[in-house]
Amino acid sequence: MDIAIQYDAAAKYFDLALEGGDLATDQGLETAVILSLFTDRRAEDADRLPDDAGDRRGWWADAFNDRPHGSRLWLLHREKELDEVLRRAKTYAEEALAWLVEDEVASRVIVEATNVRRGVLQLSVEIHRGDQVTLERQYDYVWQNAA
Repeated sequence: MDIAIQYDAAAKYFDLALEGGDLATDQGLETAVILSLFTDRRAEDADRLPDDAGDRRGWWADAFNDRPHGSRLWLLHREKELDEVLRRAKTYAEEALAWLVEDEVASRVIVEATNVRRGVLQLSVEIHRGDQVTLERQYDYVWQNAA
C-alpha cells in the first residue's frame, strides 16, 4: 500500500491525494507507475544532457541498488517533436516500468508515445496482470522546446 499520488491531466501536475482531510492510499499501481515515470533516473554515461549542464540527476540511493529507480524522460524536456524523440520516450518509459514484469507484479507492460498537440508528448501506459488490464492511463509530458 502506498500513499496515493494523483495526476490532474487538465492542470498538468501531480499531487498527494486526500480523502476526508487525510492522505489517501493506493492499493493499485497508479502511484508506483507515476513514481517510476516521473522520478529522475540517473543519466547513463552515453546520454547527452540537456543544456550540457553536467548534472546526471538520479536518486542518491541508486548507488546502493542493483536497479536504478525512475526514468530518463527528463533528458527529453528540451528536445524537438521528432519521431526519434518519441521512440526514445517510449524506450525510457518501458525501461522505467520494466521492474513491474521483472518482479512479477505485472505480466506485461505496453507503452505508446505520441504528440497529442504542439508541446505535449503523451505516454499511454497499459499494465496487464494475466489476461486482464489492471491499469490503463495517459500521462502528458509538456515539452519546453516545442519546435
